[in-house]
Amino acid sequence: MTKREKKKGTICSSIGGQAVIEGVMMMGKSSYCTAVRDPGGEIQVERVRYKPGGKATKIPFVRGVVNMFTSLVRGTKALMRSAKVYGEEEQEPGRVEKWFAEKYKIDLMQVVSLLSMIVGLVLAVVLFIWLPNFLVGAIKGLAPSLNGTVWEYLLLGVFKIAIFIGYLALVLLMKDMQRLYRYHGAEHKTINCYEKGLPLTVENVMGCSRIHDRCGTSFLFIVLIINVFIVGVVNWACGVHLIASRPLQVLAKLGIEIVLLPVIAGISYEILKLLARFHGKISAIFKAPGMLLQKTLTTREPDEQMVEVAIAAFNAAMEMDADPSIKETSFVTGGILSEMLRTTKQKFEKAGIDASDAEWIYSLVLDVKRSDLEKERIIIPSETRRINDIVEQRLTGRPLWYIIGDVDFYDCKIKVDERALIPRPETEILADNAVKIIEEGDKVLDMCTGSGCIAISIAKHCAAKHVQVTAADVSDAAIMLAKENAELNGVDINFVQSDLFSKIHGRFNLIVCNPPYIRSADIDGLQREVRDYEPRVALDGGEDGLDFYRRLAKEVTRYIAKGGMLMLEVGEDQAQEVLKLFEKRDYAMIVKDLCGVDRFLKIAF
Repeated sequence: MTKREKKKGTICSSIGGQAVIEGVMMMGKSSYCTAVRDPGGEIQVERVRYKPGGKATKIPFVRGVVNMFTSLVRGTKALMRSAKVYGEEEQEPGRVEKWFAEKYKIDLMQVVSLLSMIVGLVLAVVLFIWLPNFLVGAIKGLAPSLNGTVWEYLLLGVFKIAIFIGYLALVLLMKDMQRLYRYHGAEHKTINCYEKGLPLTVENVMGCSRIHDRCGTSFLFIVLIINVFIVGVVNWACGVHLIASRPLQVLAKLGIEIVLLPVIAGISYEILKLLARFHGKISAIFKAPGMLLQKTLTTREPDEQMVEVAIAAFNAAMEMDADPSIKETSFVTGGILSEMLRTTKQKFEKAGIDASDAEWIYSLVLDVKRSDLEKERIIIPSETRRINDIVEQRLTGRPLWYIIGDVDFYDCKIKVDERALIPRPETEILADNAVKIIEEGDKVLDMCTGSGCIAISIAKHCAAKHVQVTAADVSDAAIMLAKENAELNGVDINFVQSDLFSKIHGRFNLIVCNPPYIRSADIDGLQREVRDYEPRVALDGGEDGLDFYRRLAKEVTRYIAKGGMLMLEVGEDQAQEVLKLFEKRDYAMIVKDLCGVDRFLKIAF
């Protein structure tokens, strides 16, 4: 086919890509997505959106320079990010990494990546600009008649192409580069499969060619050819060969090559696009060198796992282009504690979540005290993964401790979920006061037990006093949870499903109760995690919040022993109102919580 037309049955894809460390980056119209298989064997996909270029990306010759620069920047970022995913083993950082983290608050991997990029740029200038000119200069020293002739620049071109091909062949000896070239093959196969109109299955992709006529290898080869021609003409036109001083001549040539890079890139880009539009015998001749380089050097046959990664990257880029509402995602990598914690707090702040939750998440996952979070350290990927999982769940509004699954309460581990309220820290004061007054052989009733935290604390701390503990709640689900917690803590408690005293028998030396006391009208104004997740039956105390206290006041005297005591937790403005309900009492005491609020009542009968 020699006419300017697409191959029959093909689709022209707007997606291009590149191989990265153990993965593939695919760039679409509005995003680039990088898929990497991490050390654990999982495919991670990072999605990044970018604003499409302006008018400059549509101007011939200029667009080549813009696209080359943006592709270089994004490709380098993707490469560095893939290195961060695959390069971090699941082990404690070394002393050098810890020192960098503590002293400079930077990840040593970031420093290494930056230095690698700088060394790579310097190496490129030395190998492909300085070295060819140096070799030609050495030959001119032996044959001065070459100076300023067409043979000088042809020789320069030969050296550039030879060094380029030699470099590609040399790096192929490295095992890591062999794998990179295999992922390069997977990238081409995936794009070719899509452009053939075939479903992107591993089987279909494996059957496609690993050679593609819009490959960066072909682009680089075209750049070399154009470079030889343009650099030669400009050097000759500027009379560089007339400069007597050899060092100055070399510097002039280096300067010209660097200055002409944008021009050469722009022209090369247009030629590559032009060739990609033709599929006849004539265009094949011009494509042949780049295709040959791909076949012999820069691509290798991938395995099925590599193809899976390439498909994941391609599909992600297609989805991002098709649906602007799809959010960006990041790789799960390690990092500096202070930076990661700050980022999490910013996320929580935007979502209206208290920053202390972020601190709790990090302290629990890292197994350190919250106060120790000020000590800088490196977080490894496995820790990051656990942190991210909890953070994402917390951002949905689900309470932190339901996500964690348990909470420490008065030296007891209490399992928590949506069946009961999460035990509050201030309630430990109620449990502590109860434990302190219990005597040998006492009978104790924990009314509205919920998770069972108070009853379990009493049973555990008073085990030597042979106390008989009964726990009651109107919710059968709460009773089930409380039983699980009793078993978890190894204590023996009699559980009763009862609406206050309806199924309670006998008298008790101590009755402890933390009933629902939120006003009905106030519940909708509570924090989302309380309003939408914690059981309403455990919150709603009626119109004024005192319904359960009124019922207790009417019935408690029939269930409390002579000289017994009732201990209650109340809302922050309810202490005096609740005391008025208990007229038949010997004495009463108000106990404040840690914030100085009247929170607990001790009523003796």
